[in-house]
Amino acid sequence: MSGIDVGEELGARAAQARALALLRIRSRALAVAILPAAVAVVLFAADAQGHLAGPAWDAVRWTVLGVAVVVLLVTVLVAVSVARARPAMSPTVPVPEEGAPDLYRLVRDLADRLDVPAPSAIALTPDCDSWLEDRTHRALRKGPGAPVEDEDTAPVLVIGSPFLWWMRVAELRAVLAPVVAGTGPSAHPDIAAARRFVRGLDAAIADAAAPGRGPVRGAPLAFAGWVARLLLRACRDHAAEMERCVAAAASMRAQTVDYGLRIAAQEQVGLAYAGWDRLLTRVALPAWRVGRWPSRLDAGVVSALTELSRRDRLADGFALRLGERPACDLLEEPGVADEAASLLAARLFHGGPAESGPGWAPVDWQQYPDEVVDRKWRSEAARLHRVLDTLGVPRASAADPAVPTLARVMEHLAGPGGPGGPGEALAAGIGAAVAREEAEAPGHGGGQGQGGQVHGAAGSGPADDPLDLWGPGPLPLFPLQPPRTGTELLADHVAAMVCCAAVDTAGAAPGLDWLDGPALLVGGERRADLADPVLSLVEDGDPDPLLSWLAEVGVRSDKPVRLV
Repeated sequence: MSGIDVGEELGARAAQARALALLRIRSRALAVAILPAAVAVVLFAADAQGHLAGPAWDAVRWTVLGVAVVVLLVTVLVAVSVARARPAMSPTVPVPEEGAPDLYRLVRDLADRLDVPAPSAIALTPDCDSWLEDRTHRALRKGPGAPVEDEDTAPVLVIGSPFLWWMRVAELRAVLAPVVAGTGPSAHPDIAAARRFVRGLDAAIADAAAPGRGPVRGAPLAFAGWVARLLLRACRDHAAEMERCVAAAASMRAQTVDYGLRIAAQEQVGLAYAGWDRLLTRVALPAWRVGRWPSRLDAGVVSALTELSRRDRLADGFALRLGERPACDLLEEPGVADEAASLLAARLFHGGPAESGPGWAPVDWQQYPDEVVDRKWRSEAARLHRVLDTLGVPRASAADPAVPTLARVMEHLAGPGGPGGPGEALAAGIGAAVAREEAEAPGHGGGQGQGGQVHGAAGSGPADDPLDLWGPGPLPLFPLQPPRTGTELLADHVAAMVCCAAVDTAGAAPGLDWLDGPALLVGGERRADLADPVLSLVEDGDPDPLLSWLAEVGVRSDKPVRLV
């Protein structure tokens, strides 16, 4: 045997040993549960044979029998709770085989080369990660008439959607090799049973913690969750070590396939993650906040990474990679898949509704400057002036005192008392207004809109909402950023007012920067030097740096600004 085969065998045996340790914990728990019943049987058998007679032993026998009945009832309650609890399933976009035959062919060929079972299906996740997910639990069936899945069914292969757009076909195959290799250990009966046991305990704990149940139903579930928590605590180390050994064995097996290319492909994984994170936090998040969701997020990753490579020279050989076939070509309709993954990303990371509507519409990248950037600036500028009105701040002197102007904002922040007076009150008012508007937004932050549908990937048509299996918990599941402070919000709103004034009085225009999001274009060039003058005004009450900036750009602070 080669060194790779030996390493894989050792990893597989270690994983099986840990799986057996988990199953022994389950067996011991069962043994403890039936121990009173066994003692009761022995006591009654002794009485039938004329041993252990007398009133004292009769009392012991009936007491033990009562304890045994109670313990067995509790055991049945816990077992039923664990069996019926619905395991968590990652929100994904399903990819049917008819919508991506080339991708299924690549994965099956990879499984054949690795000599492991092929995954039962493929799904996309709006994240830079890939994994195998067991979906054989009866609670995960699509409908009441669906057949019960065979426990030997292979897991589903979940692929990060950004990989398909950024990586080439050969790179994707190399990255997926160690993931697909994990179907081998997953097919082992002991490992599969141990995983079902641990997932059942985890699901029971989550089920017991779910709100909205009365005391009649909540008390038994809470007790079952407490027992499951004890068992899971005993299993934690064995389960973690089992998964580590499974991953090690799969990695060793995958070394026989495209090992040299895997090293280069892992570098592209890091780049994809960097571009995806930047795109979500700087580009997508501002759009989500104004009720627009970019419908081509995955395609935007390529643009963002291209810009990153141009600025920082991190993606050497990018031009050569463009000549190879992109992995998204493995889908029959990449645009449909991108749109479905983009909507799912909006729900996971921001909490938007499941379907488009008047206040939640898709936006193309060509429309982004007008539909997102200009809308964001004018909405924030309007909110800023509404709060100023609430605080009783008078309009700045102008020909028409009723129109909003940048001068009003600057005079207030640079007025008597410094930023510690008017600045803090204005920041608090804006923070309260933002919180109120976000709470009133449809489908955001409250798990609303989960009963809708998301179009499946690659022309699959309507599919079940991928968040249904997560239950009625609040959205977003994975917030991108912590809540902004009052000072940060005030600085953003003042900068938005400045940008509106620049557009309306100096001929500037809204734009999109792939790495930084909304951008102000002056003479066709991006101006990225606005932040410091704004902070000087907001934090120090010093308007001079901003006045110099306005004079350089040609902005008239006394002119009216159009608001939303």
